[in-house]
Amino acid sequence: MTTYIWVAVVVIAVVALAAVAYVVQQQKRRNHLRERFGPEYERIVADHDNRRDAEQELLDREQRHSELDIRPLPEESRETYANRWTEVQERFVDAPSFAVTEADQLVTAVMAERGYPTEDFEQRLSDLSVGHAATLDHYRTAHEISGRAAEKKASTEELRQAMVHYRALFEELLHETTRGR
Repeated sequence: MTTYIWVAVVVIAVVALAAVAYVVQQQKRRNHLRERFGPEYERIVADHDNRRDAEQELLDREQRHSELDIRPLPEESRETYANRWTEVQERFVDAPSFAVTEADQLVTAVMAERGYPTEDFEQRLSDLSVGHAATLDHYRTAHEISGRAAEKKASTEELRQAMVHYRALFEELLHETTRGR
């Protein structure tokens, strides 16, 4: 074989190895994101025109989250919030719509004390998705019902479901002792 043929074979082999390495790296990234974001991964992919853009958004979320000062709650705060949650649940019997509003405010207060920005609901979802992907749909559903409750368009059963959904995220935020990273 001539030198040119050997060079061509080596170049083709290097290109093939680089392509395989690229595919493996992309698959590892995809698996990491699926594991980290759970059902949120598929929701974001469905919302974007292509998987690459969706995955970049999730990577951007991870980056933003890593820059936040997310911290566990002190024991005293956890006890205070747990007591407040009990009070909110007790109020549900007499004023379900008001209790749902209070539950939303309580979840937001816990988030704020943990270090999450709380100004914008969509940003809250984005920030929570990194460490709390498993309960994110609970939060979305509760928030949606809460919005309908404010317009007097939610049944008592829906309000009860909102409380259950809020409690899922509330418990996770309250008892998490790691940074979720």
